Amino acid sequence: MDVRLTRAGNRVVGLAIMMLVSAVIGTVVVAAARSPAKPATPTPALSAGPATTSKTPLPSKYVVLTFDDGPDVEYTPKVLDILAKYDAKATFFEIGQNVVKHPELTKRIHAAGHSVQNHTWTHADLRSLSATAFRQQLASTDEVIRAQTGSTPACLRPPYGAVSATVRQRAKALGKDLVVWTVDSRDWKKPGTTAIVQHVLKNVRNGSVILMHDGGGNRTQTVAALPAILQALKAQGYGFRTLTC
Repeated sequence: MDVRLTRAGNRVVGLAIMMLVSAVIGTVVVAAARSPAKPATPTPALSAGPATTSKTPLPSKYVVLTFDDGPDVEYTPKVLDILAKYDAKATFFEIGQNVVKHPELTKRIHAAGHSVQNHTWTHADLRSLSATAFRQQLASTDEVIRAQTGSTPACLRPPYGAVSATVRQRAKALGKDLVVWTVDSRDWKKPGTTAIVQHVLKNVRNGSVILMHDGGGNRTQTVAALPAILQALKAQGYGFRTLTC
């Protein structure tokens, strides 16, 4: 059956539809008003990344302070205290047997930012050793230093500065760079505090490698001379580098 609405009927139906739509919209609005809004998801802050520490530039005018024959329980701590006071870094060429006796000193030297390198196991004259004994002198010292510092020395200071073609060849084969010195403080002669200071300052130049001792005997004069040497070098504009080879 075909049903047709009059104009009045159409108006009634239209009005009913509008009322229904209005009721639905009102219900949605009320429901939305009663429901708590979800908190906005915060935008994660951008990470700035890890902080970077810039290395202090190496001084262009410098000397290399080196101390041989330690560590020594009496003199090495005094040398370290003086170096710390003047903010100076140094390279310590250590005897393997002494490292075994005082491993805590080797660890302290490394922790203070100094370089720890190889000066053989017994302070042996490398020129007189067989190939096997040469290797043992260096390897044993490397091992005990590595145990305290976590790194293997790449520099080798031959005792007495004694070098030959064979010593050079063997050292190179073991990955070692031979390091001697350009300024001998002559502290090993025990000439007196003033003489040690004067000899160093008279002969020092930019890039000088200065030989001193923190072990191997009575180093009272070396300890007494060190503050004056450091004061004078700093007053002349010198900085301090270490050796890593």
